[in-house]
Amino acid sequence: MSTTRRTRQLVASAAAAALGVTALAGCGGFDDQSAGSGGTKGSGSKTVTLVSHDSFNASEDVLKEFTEETGYTVKVLKSGDAGVALNQEILTKGSPRGDVFFGVDNTLLSRALDSGLFTPYEAKGIDRVAADTRLDADKHRVTPIDTGDICVNYDKKYFADKKLAPPQSFDDLTKPAYKNLLVTENAGTSSPGLGFLLGTVATYGEKGYQDYWKKLKSNGVKVVDGWEQAYNEEFSGSAGGKKAEADRPLVVSYASSPPVEVLYAKPQPAEAPTGVATGTCFRQIEFAGLLNGAKNEAGGKALLDFLISKKFQEDMPLNMFVNPVTKDAELPELFTKFGATVGRPTTVAPDLIAKNREQWVQSWSSLVVK
Repeated sequence: MSTTRRTRQLVASAAAAALGVTALAGCGGFDDQSAGSGGTKGSGSKTVTLVSHDSFNASEDVLKEFTEETGYTVKVLKSGDAGVALNQEILTKGSPRGDVFFGVDNTLLSRALDSGLFTPYEAKGIDRVAADTRLDADKHRVTPIDTGDICVNYDKKYFADKKLAPPQSFDDLTKPAYKNLLVTENAGTSSPGLGFLLGTVATYGEKGYQDYWKKLKSNGVKVVDGWEQAYNEEFSGSAGGKKAEADRPLVVSYASSPPVEVLYAKPQPAEAPTGVATGTCFRQIEFAGLLNGAKNEAGGKALLDFLISKKFQEDMPLNMFVNPVTKDAELPELFTKFGATVGRPTTVAPDLIAKNREQWVQSWSSLVVK
């Protein structure tokens, strides 16, 4: 699943924990609906349809501003997680369900590009987008929209009580001091689990990552199916984990997780209860592209321009808990005060991921799960 879907689950779960109710993972607004004013609903020249994974979210006034500026009303068609949504578009290539696709990330990018899914378009303002996110800069088939970092989070109280420094690197996690403390997600079923695996591949190489995981297994790493279980049932630092009396003070989650814990705490604490091991992070980049065969190509281009506008980029952090890609966008205080700055996240080239993902996951499974 995508970064945004899992962070949206975090938002829902944290909010529910604060209210004392049960959360529905992945819930949120904008499902299969139009936003904004003016124009006509459904297909037609005054409607532009954005096909997305389940976690696209934007403030109503921001989408209304797009309508006022362009005359187009945005219809959001949500289609499951990122992989499912992408598969559906590949199956309908040339006769797409919408005009723009949002949510393909760098772990799936090569598959989307090799399928010929997008019509090249150089979005207005692309020069404001950070160069290291523009992975298709020569052909402009996709436009970077946001970034997020998959990282190990830690329970600050646990480590303070134990008078133990929290881990900060992949190497640290294999040390005896952290035995039986880490929970991670299955790389074959979970986006953060896959991202964490890719981070170890980037750090130790295609051969060395297997030795690393042998050490991590010997050091008691626990593997669960998905983020929801890992973060809200096994991790002692989260609001959900506290209620579940969880006993693992280390979890694979996101660099944006601490601000969410603060946002939904009642009352809000002066300091985030969780921290981020910034030496364990893998960078995800999400893209949007103009779909081949789009019925409203002009509207699709206008929407891509808007997705990298300062207005939309500054709206994203508190709606999808991701980072903007444009240099002029400012983060909200919640992020700057409680979020982690990841200076050098690990990355793997999309073509290498596409070529080796299945093999890496199979090797990982045979070492860690079976």
